[in-house]
Amino acid sequence: MPGRLVKAVGCALSPQRGTGRPADPVGFRGPARGRIRALSHRAPVSALSVSPLPHARSDDALDPAAMRRPLADAWYCVGQSAALRGTGQKAVRAVSLDGEQIVLGRGPDGAPFALRDRCPHRGMALSKGRFDGETLMCPFHGWRFGTDGRCREVPTLSTHDAADFSRIAVQRFPVRESAGFVWVNPNPQPGGAAPAVPALDFEPAGSLVVALEVEASFDLTTLSLVDPGHVAFVHDSWWFRPSKELREKVKTFQPVEHGFVMTSHATTKSSPVYRLLGGVPEVEIEFRLPGVRLERIRAGHKRVANYTFATPLSENRTLLTNALYWSMPALNLLKPIARPLMRQFLTQDQQVLQHAQAGLDRKPTMVLLGDGDLPSQWYFRLKREALEAARSGRGFVNPLERRELRWRS
Repeated sequence: MPGRLVKAVGCALSPQRGTGRPADPVGFRGPARGRIRALSHRAPVSALSVSPLPHARSDDALDPAAMRRPLADAWYCVGQSAALRGTGQKAVRAVSLDGEQIVLGRGPDGAPFALRDRCPHRGMALSKGRFDGETLMCPFHGWRFGTDGRCREVPTLSTHDAADFSRIAVQRFPVRESAGFVWVNPNPQPGGAAPAVPALDFEPAGSLVVALEVEASFDLTTLSLVDPGHVAFVHDSWWFRPSKELREKVKTFQPVEHGFVMTSHATTKSSPVYRLLGGVPEVEIEFRLPGVRLERIRAGHKRVANYTFATPLSENRTLLTNALYWSMPALNLLKPIARPLMRQFLTQDQQVLQHAQAGLDRKPTMVLLGDGDLPSQWYFRLKREALEAARSGRGFVNPLERRELRWRS
């Protein structure tokens, strides 16, 4: 390919075959469009159209393993708010978050709580016990814990037993609610500034949620949220993309806090989904760390939001959640039709990601080429900056610049 240098790039998406060690993180450098170089994790990493970081330090000081894992200090979607209600065993939910087992519920004030799903006595899952609205009882020996994690009662103790259980506690995780979901930060840092929890800027008249587990790494799954090129091939459905012709796309991207946004533009070739809104909708698509895609659609006073979240469950298992919100009550009539179509759309991503992960497990390298792959490079650059900022004890500085990208889809 004249004028362009293309190399296989080792990535952080799967272990190196036969070694048990993850591959080195991706490195990118060079001002020329389409130029890609494979760098080791000890080389400085900078994406195309990236400004130098202030107070930058050598990569030797950054643990390379950190680039291969989801960000620790970040908010992750762990389920719908509506799933937490009432008392009894069904009032709490057990979830996984990056290998950590967590039990969720609501306290007497209605606020959600998130505790480590493990009784410190014998390791029993507290989610298997009963919740009376104030305390969660371990079903093994009846130990009770408040929603703050503190042990409130050990019923097997004798009245003559001087053991003090007041210091016993289950770890509690920060938890928030927004956009109809519960969000947990597994490892908040003192003075840290984790990326903001996604929110809605309008009151929805209805919503639909579909979630699927993907047998693929968090990074690989998150890359699908910023990859414009796969749409024409993976989501080639009559209802989503009736035209089979590849078209030149020219979009402007600019940095936002902890991410980047494809600036608002008119959809001159709208899909049937967009046409339901009437007129020519304006669309804005934002990506932000750790793995959040926010598509906002406006047609006059009509509003639609299509949000997608990636949640790491374990090393090679990721939860992909898609939430669709709308401001028009009449669209509620279409929910029975829209739900299977949304599931079909997400299943297409699930299947292709699982096949791609299998390929990366065999050979953990990939080739990233052209403008369409730049958002994937930006993801790794943003992630590295978040790690550097946390390690250095400074604020996050977005390293990206405003740029126009071109690709065909």
